[in-house]
Amino acid sequence: MDVSVVLCTYSLDSYDDFREAATSVLEQTYDEVELVVVVDGVEAVYERVLEDFGGRDDVVVHCNDENRGLLASRNRGVELASGDVVAFLDDDAVADEAWLESLVEAYDEENAIAAGGKMTPRWIAGEPEFLPEEFYWLVGVTHRGFADGEGEVRNTFGSNISFRRDVFRNLDGFDTAIGGRKGDKNLQGGETELCARMQREYGRGVWYVPDAAVEHKVFEYRTDPTWLLERAFWQGYSKRAMETLVPNSSDEESEFLGKLLFESVPHRTRGLVTAPHAGRATQLLALFVFTAVVGFGYLYGLARYR
Repeated sequence: MDVSVVLCTYSLDSYDDFREAATSVLEQTYDEVELVVVVDGVEAVYERVLEDFGGRDDVVVHCNDENRGLLASRNRGVELASGDVVAFLDDDAVADEAWLESLVEAYDEENAIAAGGKMTPRWIAGEPEFLPEEFYWLVGVTHRGFADGEGEVRNTFGSNISFRRDVFRNLDGFDTAIGGRKGDKNLQGGETELCARMQREYGRGVWYVPDAAVEHKVFEYRTDPTWLLERAFWQGYSKRAMETLVPNSSDEESEFLGKLLFESVPHRTRGLVTAPHAGRATQLLALFVFTAVVGFGYLYGLARYR
């Protein structure tokens, strides 16, 4: 089974991060790998990528004629890909060397039509003590309570997800009206919308493989409380939008809220009572605050998406 990994980039400022991401793909334990790099309309980045990777038979490099956004760039990458499976990785992430080997096992053994893995954090400026693990999804990291283990889920993060190429193409890829410079710029979750359509079309979700790990770099600005609160608000807004764009797509959010209120809160409260600690108290408070802000974003979305 051949696998094509689509990796999109656009900025010279983050080129070193892109290069580390690309190298992690080319050093996989799985042999049949093609790296497809899509540069989003920046000629200087394109020339740098060609200089570093353009001479390899297992690398395809393309530059958009203008900035088209991440989802359109990913769709273009799939058009250029030749693999039976297409996987996606962000340019601020680093794949474990056995990432693709673990994903391919899901296709071979579970007859999956899509597979994804776990996102782990690389805290560039240190882990924020106030951020509860239940809300790690705000920084693109798999959160506590996401899944009980290997099995089918609606979707995994867009930086650690793959599809059978024929399934992806049959679904017409990502909806480019979500996020980016086109459409509603505050709408997030292109992979969520795509996987909800896949569920409707095929009756199947993404096979989650925890061992297929990708490390996500969490830069300092992403640990700023103001940035996190803003992201929480727009995530709530996006969840409401998804309910409208793809009906019956909010089951996982409802399950997460139930676990949050009936498992995480009681567990954290008991821990605080039996062993009082300022850090535990701060995280419990943050859990309530982030939940409320997501809720406010959802209510705001009701006005736009009815």
